[in-house]
Amino acid sequence: MTKVLTDARSIRIKGRSFLAVMLSPDLPFDDWLARLDDLAARSAGFFLGRPVVLDLTDLQIDRPQLKELIAELAKRNVSIMGIEGARPSILGAGMPPALKGGRSASDIEVQANEPAGSPVKPEVAAIRPATTQSIVIREPVRSGQSVIFPEGDVTVIGSVASGAEVIAGGSVHIYGALRGRAMAGSIGNASARIFCRKLEAELVAIDGVYKMAEDMAANLRGQAVQLWLEDDAIMAEKMT
Repeated sequence: MTKVLTDARSIRIKGRSFLAVMLSPDLPFDDWLARLDDLAARSAGFFLGRPVVLDLTDLQIDRPQLKELIAELAKRNVSIMGIEGARPSILGAGMPPALKGGRSASDIEVQANEPAGSPVKPEVAAIRPATTQSIVIREPVRSGQSVIFPEGDVTVIGSVASGAEVIAGGSVHIYGALRGRAMAGSIGNASARIFCRKLEAELVAIDGVYKMAEDMAANLRGQAVQLWLEDDAIMAEKMT
């Protein structure tokens, strides 16, 4: 008996791009994980709930080493969504899928308080470039919330709480206190800037260059400030 399908339904497949953090580990892994722990301690919740891609390009490791690394990252609540640059022979069942073709931004190098060897390098990766678009958030960004807009500028009419973050492909404008994290030029825009009415940030970043709270000048705390990138260093001045 031949069964005739009379109620065929289509499957809708949509394309969508997301920002992900790309981690490029170094050998020995114990030293690299210690530097990762330092980053996590200095910026609580940085990896929590964030998609992460593991970049293994030119890294000579075997499958057991990769499995151990993924397990160690899982203990730190770092969930790997994919692996790039790995030899096919070291991938297997139960591992994140192989990825390729992502468009990368410049490296983010975060120095530990007492660096040992090369720094941890989280790298913001994305698929589509920034444009001149912008969005306006007409309420405060509360702790635990993330505003991610790789297409252009983000303006917040209010404050950004501790534990919250704003990530923009262009500039970040905050008409209130910046107590959380602000990242401008997130997919490669060295001319992006950060503006806020009151600087109390946990972390600021422009085009992959980061500055932590303890690295900011004391006379800028609590002030109206603009920040920009100059010679791979974040510069800041008070606004009048």
